[in-house]
Amino acid sequence: MSTATSLPPPELLDWSEIAADLDADGVALTRPLLTPAQCAEVISWFDRDELYRSTIVMARHSFGEGSYRYFADPLPPLVQALRTRLYPPLAQIANRWAAQLGEDGYPTDLAELHERCAALDQHRPTPLVLRYGPGGYNCLHQDLYGELAFPLQFLIMLNTPDEDFTGGESVFVEQRPRQQSRPMVLRPGLGQAVIFPVNHRPVRGARGYRRVALRHGVSAVHTGNRHVLGIIFHNAR
Repeated sequence: MSTATSLPPPELLDWSEIAADLDADGVALTRPLLTPAQCAEVISWFDRDELYRSTIVMARHSFGEGSYRYFADPLPPLVQALRTRLYPPLAQIANRWAAQLGEDGYPTDLAELHERCAALDQHRPTPLVLRYGPGGYNCLHQDLYGELAFPLQFLIMLNTPDEDFTGGESVFVEQRPRQQSRPMVLRPGLGQAVIFPVNHRPVRGARGYRRVALRHGVSAVHTGNRHVLGIIFHNAR
């Protein structure tokens, strides 16, 4: 498996721009976090049963068409490094959002977040790999998994759009109070990450900040195969 040392350090990301994009639109696109070789390696893990605690075939649950697999503990070093290194700067954004909404904040250390999860019987890791073939799609949803949910997550594209697959756009729908829902579509390139809310985010209104919920999914893949690595920070019940 890949070592963590080849990951770009979090300080090389423009966190002020990421925060501004999240505040404005609820979604943010980063520079590539993984190399093409690392993306190919993660794809190769999909068929290694020993790496996973659970496999979901989406059609069986009316979630869509495709499948995804949750990693077991211990996580692969590359996945653990992504989860650990990107958590602190995202926790700063999460805590600012919590203050704006009058909610409880989050620890700045991932291990402490997992201690809080464990106290609520949330022990199972949530990072996952998703695979969609032709006709595959994912219905709009939220990745909550228990009482405690860290408010930001990210996905990393492991294939090259329009070369490895066509279609399969990342779709986000913001459910605004007393307004029609707002759709957004992103097409991350190979190795790029999309950061977005797990549940809701603060949006300033005439009477202060209000909660605006967001759901995410994937439009239909027309040709080829689409793989994505999803990093969720809270553990599951």
